[in-house]
Amino acid sequence: MRVFRLLCALMLAPASFLLAADEAALSAPEIMARVAANQDRAEKLRAEYVYQQHVRVASIRTNGKLAREEITDYVVTPTPDGTKKELKKIDGRYWYKGKYLEFHAEPVPESDSLDGDLVQDFRNDTINDKSKDSIARDLFPLTSEEQKQYSFELAGQETLHGRKVYRIRFRPLDRNNYTWAGEALIDAEEFEPVSVFTHLSRRIPFWARSLLGTDLPGFGYNVEYRRFDQGVWFPVSFGTEFRLHLVFFINREITISLENSAFERTKVETKILDYKP
Repeated sequence: MRVFRLLCALMLAPASFLLAADEAALSAPEIMARVAANQDRAEKLRAEYVYQQHVRVASIRTNGKLAREEITDYVVTPTPDGTKKELKKIDGRYWYKGKYLEFHAEPVPESDSLDGDLVQDFRNDTINDKSKDSIARDLFPLTSEEQKQYSFELAGQETLHGRKVYRIRFRPLDRNNYTWAGEALIDAEEFEPVSVFTHLSRRIPFWARSLLGTDLPGFGYNVEYRRFDQGVWFPVSFGTEFRLHLVFFINREITISLENSAFERTKVETKILDYKP
């Protein structure tokens, strides 16, 4: 009996080797094509989940002093064309006449100030309601349509949290475009993004920096995904920190952090997740 098991193992070994070799031979465009093919199916699966979203956005002056921060908590439910966010809590503070003033409800004070506008605009741009992930969908080239504008390079393979992943570098095909470049870790079994790091594909032109005083040094994003079920991966954290220079007199450091948690698989029509502060 042991001899029979040994023979079976020897017969199966070449097949396993060929399968591994075939997976290893995938090119970066082939890997990303599988990622793109998964997106429609993945969006349908994610539409079965409701969850909580915690967002912090802060504007900091060049002297390091906090100008304004707002912390918001939402319950997110999927809709046919995106997501619906119900604001459950908002806390914030801002510097005003030599001291910090706090607020804990809407409408928020000084919303039309420079820092009020910056904080709200960056938050709204980040948590775009048209995204099925509840994060702005145009940040990363995951769909087949978005990938047409990019070139991809396989930078290696590694193991992360016990799962094999591909490291993919991406940049725009047109090097003159101002868009995203960066790296993505792609799960080698389910071809879903595990993490994505981006930065601007090129720096703001010298003439804009010198004549208009406009620059975005360090501008980029980092997103981490987590697997919840077969083929179901959600972005669970998002972060960025960059300097904002606009027309000489606007100089701020912007920080944005987002966390998704308390996921529940449910039929949205019959159950809404209770908010848990």
